[in-house]
Amino acid sequence: MKPRERVETALNHEIPDRCPMQISFTPEFADRLYHDMQMKGRGIHNPHGGGNTYELERVLGEDMLLTSVGWANSYYLDDKPYIDEWDIGWDIQPYQTPFGSGHYTEIVGHPLADDDAISDYQPPDPTRPELYDASRQMIRDFKDEYWIVGVTVTTIFETAWALRGYEQIMLDMSLNPDLANAIMEIPYRYHLTAAKKLVELGVDMIWIGDDMGTQDRMLISPIMWRQFLKPRMANFIAEIKSLNPTLKVAYHTDGKVDPIIPDLIEIGLDVLNPIQPASMDPAQIKKEYGDHLCFWGTIDEQRTLPFGKPSDVEAEIRHRLRTVGKDGGLILSPTHHVQLDTPLENFWMMVNTISNTPYSSI
Repeated sequence: MKPRERVETALNHEIPDRCPMQISFTPEFADRLYHDMQMKGRGIHNPHGGGNTYELERVLGEDMLLTSVGWANSYYLDDKPYIDEWDIGWDIQPYQTPFGSGHYTEIVGHPLADDDAISDYQPPDPTRPELYDASRQMIRDFKDEYWIVGVTVTTIFETAWALRGYEQIMLDMSLNPDLANAIMEIPYRYHLTAAKKLVELGVDMIWIGDDMGTQDRMLISPIMWRQFLKPRMANFIAEIKSLNPTLKVAYHTDGKVDPIIPDLIEIGLDVLNPIQPASMDPAQIKKEYGDHLCFWGTIDEQRTLPFGKPSDVEAEIRHRLRTVGKDGGLILSPTHHVQLDTPLENFWMMVNTISNTPYSSI
């Protein structure tokens, strides 16, 4: 099967030749891969979209290629402090691993922290043609072979709190809901405009999302989620599917979010990502919701990949195939970008186990 045929089969709850695979990496792990495979990378690898060349994804045999437009592309823009086009400030947080040093970009400046700033704030223009140049090119070059995902993650809540400040947007939602709604409308409108353009360009899927879960509970109550986020998400999905009724929609949220999974199904979601094993049992989620949803993720990036043995990685993948992958509906992927602390032996065990395990052998 071609990669796009493999993904389409799985998303139709049918059995492909093998399970589809999608993997992203931090820039530092991408550098390790380039070195390990003796490839000459071109530029900085940004897992959120900006400047990706898809060299690594294609060599590894991945089935989905991602093209991103939106605020999430502001991550990893530099290795020194910077301010992005939303006027959000970023600092650099270095870290050490047994395999070298790396850095994360961390939000430190919120342009809407003061109430007086909101009325005059001008977000970036999502209709600028140059925003879509990379997407247009990758669709032209790769759509015949790969399943193309248009990415507009950090769709509402995450961009809103980056603009306002995390604690302050939480207070606003409780004490000043009109103000919270006004702030959330800014990223919602931006990312909806971007998603519509990506659909018009010909992507096969739109990937939206906001992290709404911690390890053991939701960040906000399901009631508050239904008040502020569900109506916007419902309209978002309806509008992009009206442009292409065959379009698939995926939603990303880390952590434990099973209280709202029935709501996500109700508003038309097709694919849930990443099903974090430390927070929700992937097999149980498949059992409860597999008739209505497909699943993308499930490989433990918190423990198994960085700290397990290669045999643990292989065992986990085979377990996912037998449970979540039963009758199709699964795209295997780590539950986050592969981090620098991941041993290459574990990484290659993941890639080779997925690539070399036909469904007929499960």
